[in-house]
Amino acid sequence: MARVRYGARTEREIAATRTASARLPGIWSTGVVAVWETDPDAVAAVLPPPLKPTGRPLVRATVSRVDLPGYPLGAGSFAVAAAHGEVDGWYPLVMPMSHERALTGGREVFGEPKKLGEITVERDGLVVRASMARHGIAFVEIRGAASGPLPLPEPARRTDFYFKFLPAVDGSGFDGEPVLVHCVRHEKVRRLERVTGDVVLRESLYDPVADLPVLRLLEITVGEKTSDQSGRVAERVDAQALLPYVHQRYDDPLQAHDGPPAGSA
Repeated sequence: MARVRYGARTEREIAATRTASARLPGIWSTGVVAVWETDPDAVAAVLPPPLKPTGRPLVRATVSRVDLPGYPLGAGSFAVAAAHGEVDGWYPLVMPMSHERALTGGREVFGEPKKLGEITVERDGLVVRASMARHGIAFVEIRGAASGPLPLPEPARRTDFYFKFLPAVDGSGFDGEPVLVHCVRHEKVRRLERVTGDVVLRESLYDPVADLPVLRLLEITVGEKTSDQSGRVAERVDAQALLPYVHQRYDDPLQAHDGPPAGSA
C-alpha cells in the first residue's frame, strides 16, 4: 500500500521534525514600534492575575513584515507592560497575523492571543505607515516620517506573558488547568531609525484597544531585527480568576454589547 500521509509518523520522522524546528535560520523583520504611556487604571483592568502592573503604565504596539522565504508574513502585537513576581515583561492583548500558519504554533504551543488580520508596513522615502486591521477596521495606525538614525542597541532579552488554556467541551470553564507561560526572546537589531509622527487608535468592537489611549507618546521607531524564542510554564493559575479575561482571546459575539467608555469619541 502506498504511504498514507495522515497515518502515524515513525519515531525518526517525529525526531526530524523536532530538530528542524529547533534549527530555524535567523529571519529578519522590518518593524514599526510605538511606545506610550496610558491610563494606569486601564492597564490594571486588562491584566489577569497573577500579572500585575509595573511602575509605568506603558503600551507597546509593534507592526512587522517578516521576511520568511517565499512566505512573507505580516505580524502585529498590542501589549501592555506587566510583571510576574520579579520578572518584568509585556502582556499582549491581541496579536494579528496575516496567515493562519502563523497562528497555530503560537496559540497551541505558547498560548499567544493570535488572530487573523491584515498587517500593513509601508515606507515611501521618509514617510512611514504601519497598521493592524481586522473586520475592516484599522484599529491601530502608526504614521510619521523617519527623522534620523538611532544607535543600535545591544542584543537584548525580552519576556512576554501568555496564558495557555483550552475552553471546556461543555462550554463551562476549561478542559484542564490553565498555565502562565514566560516566552523569552533574544533580539538583535541591525538598523534603527527614529520616526516623528503619531498613533491613531480606532474604535473596534472586537479589538477595543482604544480603551488604552495615547496619553504621552514616548517613541516611534522603524528598524530591522531578528530574534529567537523559547517558552516555559511559569506556574499553573487559578481557573476562576482567569475565566473573566478569556474573552480577550476570542471574537466573542457578546462584545457587540460592550459600548465604548463614556466620553470617548
